[in-house]
Amino acid sequence: MPLPFFLSCLALIALMTTAWKARRQAWGLPSCAVLGTVAVWYFVDVFYNDYGIYELVVGQESLLSAWWQVLLFLIAFGGLVKPISVRLNGPLGDRCSHAMAYMETDRLRHPVVQHRIDTLAGALLTAWLVLMAIALIQVKGNALGLFAPYLGYRANPWARGQIGGGFSAIISLAAYLQIFLTAAFGVIAAVAMNPRTQRIALAVCALALPYYIFHRTRNTMLVTMLPGILAFVFLRLRKGIWVKGGVLLAAFLVINFWFTFVMANRNDQSISRAFQEETDQKKLKETRHEGLNMFEELAWINHFIVSGKYLPNWGKRYFAEIVNPIPRGLWKNKPMIGLDYAVARGQAVTGAKGEVTATISTGMIGQGVVNFGRILGPIAAALLMCLWVALLVRQDLRGKDPARLILYGSGIISTINLGRDISLLGLYPFLFGLGLFWVWEYYRRRQAPPERRKRIEPYPRRPK
Repeated sequence: MPLPFFLSCLALIALMTTAWKARRQAWGLPSCAVLGTVAVWYFVDVFYNDYGIYELVVGQESLLSAWWQVLLFLIAFGGLVKPISVRLNGPLGDRCSHAMAYMETDRLRHPVVQHRIDTLAGALLTAWLVLMAIALIQVKGNALGLFAPYLGYRANPWARGQIGGGFSAIISLAAYLQIFLTAAFGVIAAVAMNPRTQRIALAVCALALPYYIFHRTRNTMLVTMLPGILAFVFLRLRKGIWVKGGVLLAAFLVINFWFTFVMANRNDQSISRAFQEETDQKKLKETRHEGLNMFEELAWINHFIVSGKYLPNWGKRYFAEIVNPIPRGLWKNKPMIGLDYAVARGQAVTGAKGEVTATISTGMIGQGVVNFGRILGPIAAALLMCLWVALLVRQDLRGKDPARLILYGSGIISTINLGRDISLLGLYPFLFGLGLFWVWEYYRRRQAPPERRKRIEPYPRRPK
């Protein structure tokens, strides 16, 4: 391995240690999530996949450049994350983490907190029932396909094309809201002490989770399942570190097995049908996880730029991500995301709208490189991740309301998906959940007596 690989490893370890020590300062845990994402998508890649093949196919020079860019990203992120988080959160910046306070104390069991959880569960249940009523209309009443796909068929109420058109953005909005609501009820099931609230949340999870578990997309499985699992382990389970570690290990093994099962069958048949048939054990053993190759993509990007096959687009890719929420019905020529790089990587154009046989993720750092070049690109990507950390920090610092902590947990889990691309497509469940919270908060304020509408919440100060 080249020198910048070892320097990147040292930088990652040093930054992870610093962020973990600062976990009570709110910016620490989100920073750990970002650094863990870099570790999975870039460092695990070279050990899980064949680095020797990378040298033969991409070239040693491109791999060397990629490692320097990983190191540059880590240095920029480590130097900027704390100042940006403190600066952007203003007077909240000197407060300590509510998330850590919930984990280290019995605050979760406080009657006021539980009352807020019960109220939140009722509001989310109303939103979920309305959304599911629309979904049932979309699938023409096929309740089994929507809520019990393991019986044979998965009905998709939010199907749309690769490019989309008209007002398909409304369909996407419904799909992402469903993801957020499913994840939120997993957290409520884990933290609610009221038996009625807990039973309602578990019932919703039993109906909502199979829709994602029996699908081909692994990132939505993680976003919907992990918040509830982590909330149970770190907030509800009052046991020692070894017990918590054992539960997390068991959850990892189950998820890993299911992901392997999905990977082994998703190209041949639906997951629902494969679940009903006898599993080919040999096929399962030979199956490897795909997609953990963002370092490879970073090396390819360097190779294409040096050879002149692909040129940095100077922010056009990021601009396409920013304007993605605008419906194509309002902006017919809205920029498309990443199709130019997919063509550079050899994917064929298959339709008049510019559809390709498959989209190719550039990776968190690679996306910065395709936007702003081989030096400024990693710094731009680090800056965006610092802004994301600052947004999560704000949810934590205002986390006296449990709804904020559900948003915080959803955002932490969504961070792992940003390793493939810093994209609103991966953040929509969090962002639409945030919008749903703002609507709920506005309604609560309107219903409150005038003297209580301006509420000043006490925030715990960070220890000196």
